[in-house]
Amino acid sequence: MAVIKIMDELLANKIAAGEVVEKCASVVKELVENSIDAGSTEIKVELEDAGTRQIKVIDNGKGMDKDDAVLAFSRHATSKIKDEDDLYRLTTLGFRGEALASIAAVSKVDLKTCASDIGTHVIINGGQIKEIGLGDARKGTTITVSELFYNTPARLKHMKSLYTELANITDYINKLALSKPNIRFTLKNNDNIILTTDGSGNILKVIQSIYGTDVAKKMVPIKGENPDYEISGYISLPEVHRSSRNNMVTIVNGRVVRNMDINRTVNDAYHSYKPDNRYPITVINIEVDPSVIDVNIHPTKMDIKFSKMDTLLELIKVTIFAAITNRNLIPEVSIRKEKPKREELRFDLERHTYNKPKIESEIFNEQKPEIPVNDTIYEDEKTGDIVHEVVMENDEYKITTQEEIKQTMPEMYPVGLVHGTYIICQNEKGMYIIDQHAAKERCNYEKFKKAMGKPNIASTALLFPITIELSNDEYIILKENMHILENLKFKIEEFGINSIIVKQHPAWIPQGHEEETIRKIIEIVITTKKDFNIEKFNEKVAIMMSCKHAIKANTNITMEEMEALITDLRNCQNPFNCPHGRPTMIFYSNYDLEKLFKRSGFDTIK
Repeated sequence: MAVIKIMDELLANKIAAGEVVEKCASVVKELVENSIDAGSTEIKVELEDAGTRQIKVIDNGKGMDKDDAVLAFSRHATSKIKDEDDLYRLTTLGFRGEALASIAAVSKVDLKTCASDIGTHVIINGGQIKEIGLGDARKGTTITVSELFYNTPARLKHMKSLYTELANITDYINKLALSKPNIRFTLKNNDNIILTTDGSGNILKVIQSIYGTDVAKKMVPIKGENPDYEISGYISLPEVHRSSRNNMVTIVNGRVVRNMDINRTVNDAYHSYKPDNRYPITVINIEVDPSVIDVNIHPTKMDIKFSKMDTLLELIKVTIFAAITNRNLIPEVSIRKEKPKREELRFDLERHTYNKPKIESEIFNEQKPEIPVNDTIYEDEKTGDIVHEVVMENDEYKITTQEEIKQTMPEMYPVGLVHGTYIICQNEKGMYIIDQHAAKERCNYEKFKKAMGKPNIASTALLFPITIELSNDEYIILKENMHILENLKFKIEEFGINSIIVKQHPAWIPQGHEEETIRKIIEIVITTKKDFNIEKFNEKVAIMMSCKHAIKANTNITMEEMEALITDLRNCQNPFNCPHGRPTMIFYSNYDLEKLFKRSGFDTIK
């Protein structure tokens, strides 16, 4: 008797649902992507209790006739690919033909669709068709998914809280809106508007709808290309960053994807412009021939493989670096007018939570805000004018010359020192405050990095050689990487068991700090044993030394030393941040100073 049997289709769909439908956001993703593939220009997502009770997606796409509306819920039924060749030139978001069958297998589905003059209404419960009839003759599709996982108790039991489910849906719709700015999206939960976009095709307006006007005004356009790839989009100035990589959005041929290599490259391009444990807000759109990427490696289609990945990463890094170095990066302190607080439901993008921590029954019954979340009207803080949209310059970026950097950093004149830490400067535009430790750190960093990069480094013999004892495993690692230290003009010899003696060191090591610095450099060699990279090693050494030998806080310096420090800072490639990413200076405009002292708008007493 045969033991192996073909699965029942309903059972197969339930198993497939385990991969395709993990949470409420999975359902929203599949339904909205179908709406996009149907050519919709307006998509509404309406949720009840974060989608746990009901998810409704309404679009104005091409719709389906009766036969297609029924067949769409069969496994592996799709209109998007016809043969094997189509799999390698995909232009649609969906193509596997599994989503609707999987969703219908674990929920109750109500479908209303129309492609011509006659509409179709299909009702499915737990994968079984209950009713097929006539529906509204409205062009497009409305699909309602209710009681998700009602027939799979194990999956239902492990659903997250309403806050988490809604956060996941909001996060995905945000990213989808960024990838399709020409589509008007509306996201509601219990009749509360969470997101609306205008479908104008302007990515910056979508960024404003999601992150707000302050962030949108600090986004920089980027554009670059090579023979294989073309990239465009927006990146935040280094002063705008978040605690999570989640705000780094990558879009490939209109598809939102996840790729750790791209995220790492984007973050590396900001190196020393921001803190290492903070991440920029970026929207990077990559256009590439569909034949050189593979999206068919996971049911969610969020992970893809690239051909010629190295050329893509280099293009991204060079383009971003050129964009952020070609501008004044001094943070400006703005004095805002106090606005009356309005009780409303607002989503915290960084924490993925709501900023009104009431119990769930209260948070989902909030009234609609008086002003829509995507309102593009704001008051200019300096002129008082009402501005109806954010306007950004379409700059063309190039690698910045040192002379251009000098022009970007304005002239400023020191007038004093506060707490032995902050240098106060001024010019005709306002007041600058310089952190003397961060500024000296930047100057030291660029000096040490330049010295380490020279092929013929001068060396200095030690009058009293330094003996260093190591553990046996550290000693083995150091011996394996001894050539790195020799290239830096260290002269090191074995000295007994698991010990070395340093007789010579490079001349750029500051006098009086030889032993401390040498021990730290050897420690860096040992701790970076995996995936050792000479460029990253030089970075770590330069950063370590720049911090050790910078001016300490609470150290009073003379006016001449302040002027010399500002001159050295002006000669740096990046004078705006220390190597750890902290700002070296901040700026108060004359307007903001007057506003602080309530002088703005009044006649000055002479």
